[in-house]
Amino acid sequence: MKNILRIALLFTVLSFSACETFLGDNVNPNNATSATPQLVMPNALVRTASLLRSYNSNAGWIIGYTVNAGGYGGWGSIVTYNYTTGSYATTWESTYDDLINYQYIEDQTAEDPSLAYFNGVAKVMKAYDFHMLVDVFGNVPYTEGLKGSDNVTPAYDSQEAIYQDLVEQLDLAIASFTTADLAQPLGSADVMFGGDVTRWAKFANTLKLRLLMRMSSGSSTSSYAMTKFGSFDTSVGFLTEDAIVNPGYLATAGKQNPYWETYHTNASGSLSGGGRQAIPSDFVYAFYNGTKISDEGRGSATYRAYPTGTPKGVLGNLVDNPAALSNQTAWYVGTGTGANASTSIGLLKGRKAGVPMMLAAESYLLQAEAYMKGYLSGDDMAAFENGVIASFKYLYKGENNQVEAGMDPAGDFELYKEENADNYLVNYSLADTDAKKLEAIITQKYIALNFIHGQEAWAEFRRTGYPAIVEGSNDPNETFASILSSSPRPDELPVRFLYPDTEFQLNPENVPSGINQFSSLIFWQAQ
Repeated sequence: MKNILRIALLFTVLSFSACETFLGDNVNPNNATSATPQLVMPNALVRTASLLRSYNSNAGWIIGYTVNAGGYGGWGSIVTYNYTTGSYATTWESTYDDLINYQYIEDQTAEDPSLAYFNGVAKVMKAYDFHMLVDVFGNVPYTEGLKGSDNVTPAYDSQEAIYQDLVEQLDLAIASFTTADLAQPLGSADVMFGGDVTRWAKFANTLKLRLLMRMSSGSSTSSYAMTKFGSFDTSVGFLTEDAIVNPGYLATAGKQNPYWETYHTNASGSLSGGGRQAIPSDFVYAFYNGTKISDEGRGSATYRAYPTGTPKGVLGNLVDNPAALSNQTAWYVGTGTGANASTSIGLLKGRKAGVPMMLAAESYLLQAEAYMKGYLSGDDMAAFENGVIASFKYLYKGENNQVEAGMDPAGDFELYKEENADNYLVNYSLADTDAKKLEAIITQKYIALNFIHGQEAWAEFRRTGYPAIVEGSNDPNETFASILSSSPRPDELPVRFLYPDTEFQLNPENVPSGINQFSSLIFWQAQ
């Protein structure tokens, strides 16, 4: 855990540095000697937004959102799934780097009722980070994981126990947002909801729903999940608008939207490597171009040169996969190139656009599944349709997080239903079994999360088996597994990442041994 120790000693410098970069605190990061929760929180949220981009990118190669473009080499374990202990070490270390900031906020506010809202935010964001970590690594240091120099060889907690405690922590956070009326406002430190603790409570409640839905699928956690569903306070509400982090991203070096930086261009206008080397898969494209579903509205807002000119291919095809679009990335639908690229609707909205931490579309689709299964009381069809409309709405927003003039999410959803009149994946009323209803819900979640939250789509596929694939098929429209896969599984996919080499070097007594990326399942995965 060398990175945890390092950050425990230096987190104040990092916190002040990022705050100065984005928020103009007028603090010299080279001379920072102390910090406050008010200063650390905006930096931590910005770091989480960047971390989320990393999780999305890593999982996007697995779940079919991105495949290798032609003309580039060195793909290694991305196309074979032959992961090593070095493959995702950065993801591990970056997550704990981020968590130590939230732990600091929680520790500093624990005994101060006036800072209850800051304490609540720290609890929510720790749950956010830790559950992503568990979903790709399984058991991780949790109880002892954020103690810095007090414990540099922390024990590993079981993934089931971590999830359960995260739910309990979210309950405590929700209580602080809804009852701590005399607490100090979050103010400008809140770069996600602008100090609105009601929205923080909804976000926490929606995150809790995400965790419980996963726990309901685990044989050892389903009983706990059912108990928590029985006492679930729906009066708090769920997200109805996208949760967006924006500290004031700027079109300058080191300050622009991290998705734009990775997939479009840097501040000087040079094309990014990520945008040139990646193209969509045939599999995901089939949910737009009519192969599986016709979706002109979202297809045009998602892919450049849709529907006939977007390069698409198969993961692992190193010979004749199409090259990326010249001077552009396949996921940018605006005009202009390089530093002169315009703001746009779609996924890459602009250099100054915020980063979505959770989509309203996911919130509604989580509710739809909970209602359909009888875990909560509600109208699953209405929640399903609201989720799809919310997906249209997000894609139709511009850099300012507002739906662009002339765009009609609800109207285009109606056209979507008409174009797919016989398809239960679009017209929920045609899903005449619970299995079909679940497939429709998760498939629409897969579409809504495309290129945004690949890690969530991968988790939902492992949990439910949707979107449906044909195991062993050579048809690129039927599976997103790499054609160079080394996986012995019937679906030819991996199920997790491997622990980083630093853990085997520095924490050998505690790091689990015998972990395999094809057979060591996360607790909520059936097979």
